[in-house]
Amino acid sequence: MSLEVSDNSMKWRFDFSRIPSACGLSGFINRDGNRVGGEVIIESMRVMNERGNGLGGGFAGYGIYPEYAEDYALHIMFESQEGKLACEALLKENVNVEKMEEIPTEPNERIVNPPILWRYFCKPRAEKLNETGKSEDDFIVDLVMQINTDVPGSFVFSSGKNMGVFKAVGFAEDVGDFYRLGEYKGYAWIGHTRFPTNTPGWWGGAHPFNILDWSVVHNGEISSYGTNKRYLEMFGYRCTLLTDTEVMAYLFDLLIRKHRLPIEIACSVMAAPFWKDIDRTNGDERKLYESLRSVYAGALVNGPFAVIVGFSRGLMGLNDRIKLRPLVAAEKNEYIYISSEEAAIREICPKPERIWAPRAGKPVIALLRDGA
Repeated sequence: MSLEVSDNSMKWRFDFSRIPSACGLSGFINRDGNRVGGEVIIESMRVMNERGNGLGGGFAGYGIYPEYAEDYALHIMFESQEGKLACEALLKENVNVEKMEEIPTEPNERIVNPPILWRYFCKPRAEKLNETGKSEDDFIVDLVMQINTDVPGSFVFSSGKNMGVFKAVGFAEDVGDFYRLGEYKGYAWIGHTRFPTNTPGWWGGAHPFNILDWSVVHNGEISSYGTNKRYLEMFGYRCTLLTDTEVMAYLFDLLIRKHRLPIEIACSVMAAPFWKDIDRTNGDERKLYESLRSVYAGALVNGPFAVIVGFSRGLMGLNDRIKLRPLVAAEKNEYIYISSEEAAIREICPKPERIWAPRAGKPVIALLRDGA
């Protein structure tokens, strides 16, 4: 069945038939902060071409904008010039734009009907911050939600500092070539090839999903999406991109940045132990898990999932509580790799020193070393 959807005035056609879940994830980080070209993550994703079906691919790179490291880099897609002008008027009211330009792309016959793609390096206006009393990060989050919800045909798909998300409808390797990722260098990269099951294949619904410097690529299905969405709305987040993975990016931002939970504890909220497993623990550990399950019930993520999360300080991989989606990790020298398949790691690191399968519900966390 073919269906046309109009949301926020952006119209896309997509196939609504259910298909088996696949999706491919890959990511790596240089913990010393040394930057490598985006062609490396493209080659890792190319190995997993059969995990996608051409309805979405994308990447996020960290450390790619050193000349604007203190500015928020807003990547925005527009359906029309009218939407672009309306969005820029809103930006002018709220931020000082250091530089604005079209995102460089290379025409590709397999990437069709691209929206208008621009980026804006900016900082919140001081008087606006004083009016709201918010932090810069909270101000930018509110601005992103306002644009995505209220400005017709305009969607912010990247909003962090010294990083950027690049995504489209297409196979991952074609998306990387389209955005000329080989011209960027970063200390961490994540990539995704999409095989959508029950959500549309459109530009804004491709992965990664991002807010501030949190970027998430996901394989699986979030059956708790409705609960998670309503929980996030209590804190001012708005889910507008028609894909369940969007809640994952906002949950990491809420739990770690706003609620200041350690990464391991945030993962224990989202991939919480079953009650039967909590009953087997004792003392402080039992009290901790009981408290987390009670306080953060709305943030528990149900369903099969594997995610790789990029952020300014590192890289993290996480499975659901019974590991219904594959995830592999490897290490060599200062590099940590995480992927859906060992083959995707060995394509860019033929002889890792160590390779392992992370346990269900237990994160793999790789942080930049001190001084990196």
